[in-house]
Amino acid sequence: MTNLSNYEKTEKKVSVRKKFFNVIVYTLLSIWGLMVLFPFYWMILSSVKSYSAYSSEFVPKFFTLSPTLENFFDAFTAVPLADYFVNTLIFTVLTTAVMLAVIIPAAFAFARLNFKGKNLLFTLILALMMIPNELVIITNFTTITNLDMRNTFSGLIFPSVMSVFYIYLLRENFAQIPDDLYYAAKVDGTSDFKYMMKVMVPICRPTIITVTILKVIECWNSYVWPRLITDDQNYFLVSNGIQEIRENGFGRENIPAMMAAVVVISIPLIVLFLIFRKKIMEGVARGGTKG
Repeated sequence: MTNLSNYEKTEKKVSVRKKFFNVIVYTLLSIWGLMVLFPFYWMILSSVKSYSAYSSEFVPKFFTLSPTLENFFDAFTAVPLADYFVNTLIFTVLTTAVMLAVIIPAAFAFARLNFKGKNLLFTLILALMMIPNELVIITNFTTITNLDMRNTFSGLIFPSVMSVFYIYLLRENFAQIPDDLYYAAKVDGTSDFKYMMKVMVPICRPTIITVTILKVIECWNSYVWPRLITDDQNYFLVSNGIQEIRENGFGRENIPAMMAAVVVISIPLIVLFLIFRKKIMEGVARGGTKG
């Protein structure tokens, strides 16, 4: 009885410590979550405040009793934001599609095919990750300018279709697939391309979806390269539109309209993440799993 009583006391102490630890963890997570979400809340709140109400607030208010959508109309009329949306959509879709067509065969070749100098070539490609992006941008800018591809979708897209990190990530996923499947497929007369499309791509679909979504987000948020390579409004992206609103003085004066434009641009990415968040988490977890 004494031993049982001591065991119960020990269990209660462990349970109390565990509950106390959980309370601390969830409290810290809640505080961190509020800190992360507050800028988004403030952005949305500012976008629905009228210009007069926002300007008259000497002390910022964390709510509004008279929300308005006028700022969204002002944002779309200040610059041709709708046209920039279309340009960004074209740029994002084409860049992502071409990138997948490049990195999937490349990752398959490094993961499954045997050819002379494969390891050396893969090491050299990984070494490219050590080069600062600023140097790559300078080289790309010079190349695109010399090819007379400025202010074209080709000039926007081509420098963005290669990603060493995504090749590495897919290569690690492809390498986890047992070799027996490949040898069995070869015995049946399956070509390498068919094996890649029918076996490896479906198995690694979560990672491919993750790479696709990350690339879409990267293209949608792209700012430096479009800013350098385009000075024609017909090829501006939404990032250029936001900068144009700020530079023409309208955004600096009318902060609610500026926030409204940012909200409109952010919504597609937020919706995309909410829809595919499970796939993203699964793909990232799979990418970090060996064996």
